[in-house]
Amino acid sequence: MKCILGTKVGMTQVFRPDGTVVPVTRVKAGPCIVTQVKTKAKDGIDAIQIGFGEQKVFRMNKAEQGHRRGLSFAGKSTLVNVLRDVRTGTDAHGLERGNVFTAAIFAPGDTVQVVGTSKGKGFQGVVKRHGFAGGPASHGHKDNLRMPGSIGAGGVQRVFKGMRMAGHMGDERVTVKNLEIVEVHPEEHELLIKGAIPGARGGLVIISTPEGKIEIEQTVEESPAESAATDVSEPAQEPTATEVAETEPAQS
Repeated sequence: MKCILGTKVGMTQVFRPDGTVVPVTRVKAGPCIVTQVKTKAKDGIDAIQIGFGEQKVFRMNKAEQGHRRGLSFAGKSTLVNVLRDVRTGTDAHGLERGNVFTAAIFAPGDTVQVVGTSKGKGFQGVVKRHGFAGGPASHGHKDNLRMPGSIGAGGVQRVFKGMRMAGHMGDERVTVKNLEIVEVHPEEHELLIKGAIPGARGGLVIISTPEGKIEIEQTVEESPAESAATDVSEPAQEPTATEVAETEPAQS
């Protein structure tokens, strides 16, 4: 599975070779450093912990500094700011602590999913939060234009769980799938992803290939059924009369 951390820069547009205009989101992706390789036996999970960004020392306690000590990028020691775990299953894909990877792991045309935190909009009513139509504006209605209306039947004497009501809107973890990578700029650590992604400018995003799609080379052995299906040999031809006469033993 390919995975990288980045920050949302903003939206722009690019042109394909055929002249089609494509709206894209610019993402500063990587470089990311493997800070820890976790195993089921020791940590209770098979995953790798990757770090992104840089942080000043005075913003971390001694334990956090010790966990990040010894990491470097391009020969320069760094203290990563953000840490995230990525599940790898039983195979860590040969990664070790200190390995660095950049946006170059992706290629144009890859299908990815982006996880981010949506913009927080504070406390909102039902019209904006859930798209309610509201009440009539006239004919005896005075101040209930944006009211929610009835919230339950009288017989049950309670409000059911999950009732759509006013409340805190946004600031949630959002995943957008089936997005296409249009361009990759490894020297600038930048990805151009088709369409919009969740979050505000400067927000942290996690870009990865679809779940269950492992991007490593594997040796696959053909089953007997597959080998028989792929074996397309010419049918045997019946021997001619001359060949039959040559193979028969001479009679005395």
